[in-house]
Amino acid sequence: MIVIGSGPAGQRAAIQAAKSGKRVALVEKSQCLGGVCINTGTIPSKTMREAVLHLSGYLYQNIYGVSYRVKERITMADLVFRVQHVIKTEIDVTVAQLARNNVEVLFGTARFLDPHTIRVCSARGDADYRAETIVIATGTKPAVSPKVPINGRNIINSDQVLDMPELPKTLIVVGGGVIGVEYTCMFATLGVRVILVERRPRLLEFADAEIVEALSYHLRDTRVTLRLNEEVASVEEVPEGGVVANLQSKKKISGDALLYAVGRQGNVDELNLAAAGIEADARGRIAVDADYRTKVEHIFAVGDVIGFPSLASVSMEQGRIAAARAYHKPAHSNPATYPYGIYTIPEISFIGKTEEQLTGEDVPYEVGIAYYREIARGQIRGDTTGRLKIIFHRETKEILGIHIIGEGASELLHIGQAVLSLKGTVDYFVDTVFNYPTLAECYKAAAFNGLNKLARL
Repeated sequence: MIVIGSGPAGQRAAIQAAKSGKRVALVEKSQCLGGVCINTGTIPSKTMREAVLHLSGYLYQNIYGVSYRVKERITMADLVFRVQHVIKTEIDVTVAQLARNNVEVLFGTARFLDPHTIRVCSARGDADYRAETIVIATGTKPAVSPKVPINGRNIINSDQVLDMPELPKTLIVVGGGVIGVEYTCMFATLGVRVILVERRPRLLEFADAEIVEALSYHLRDTRVTLRLNEEVASVEEVPEGGVVANLQSKKKISGDALLYAVGRQGNVDELNLAAAGIEADARGRIAVDADYRTKVEHIFAVGDVIGFPSLASVSMEQGRIAAARAYHKPAHSNPATYPYGIYTIPEISFIGKTEEQLTGEDVPYEVGIAYYREIARGQIRGDTTGRLKIIFHRETKEILGIHIIGEGASELLHIGQAVLSLKGTVDYFVDTVFNYPTLAECYKAAAFNGLNKLARL
């Protein structure tokens, strides 16, 4: 097998194939393994978030007051220091894991010559390799727009955030998707005045409306200005060093810097897909079937390059399953039980259906809600803003969805994920004793809340 790309999807595909007794080569065009996930995307942004929460004292301001800080003057260097440490460790772990499984790493740019042959071009020259199975796991890059002239200094994309020379006083964020909202939260927590521009009527349209409404409230509470239903017509630098965004509604927004976070594009330009008999759509996404096969039977595509949901956790699973299916090994996975983690401040995590989806499907459901502020652990942690919401079928009581906003949401979700995956009912949470004091008690409180509503009916 040849795997193109060393991000989460590529790593798991390569290791699964190696575990199946196959000879595996992994091609990576940059000099660092780990792809966008480790080097510029998931790991750096989540590490930066952790540094922001620690240095700003955000988690303790409910207890010690809004003026509480761990460090008074936070700089980009403070954030980068922690990020670089984690990146280095993650790359070392990846290198060791691939070596342990005898995966041969080839540094260079991969290009199809025919459906079974790859040319790897590097500074040391070109070399051709043939394989019975090929996995494309090249990931994505930030989308570009002629309206937004990225310069890497004060007009940047999400891969360039940590290259900013200093924290801006005012930041314009264009794009209300996951990346845009996550960075909005981080900079706002640091005291930066953020103006978020999104062309849709609400943020994070795929998430539960009530949870997004709660997040929007917290954003406004940290002095974020939300410009919804607005689109950027053009962006220009001003001589004094700032940036002006001209909106289509004729509004003008000024700031010290602008982050453009509208979509990402598949990394397929250099692959010469036509030689393999494959094509990508306008956004560089490759179409696959349920086994992650492309239209060419021995070529698979996994990870962000195949599109939604573009989550590192899901990409890992796609890589594992594709390699298992390629060699007819048993592998079971249910996309309906994949969790979502959005690392905003406070973070959001959910699984299953939203109220909007169930309403559209005419499913009779009930909702139980628990608030962190009513749970002892919430008071101890100083997080009084969080809430956990259980959606269950009104007749069978089967769990249909779990939606959480609050610190620790992405960890807390996994309890609900287990019950939902095993088709459990809301009664499980009523009959279970949770450690005290923990945030997990929210499940019991929410279950009682929902069942009490049913009893009144």
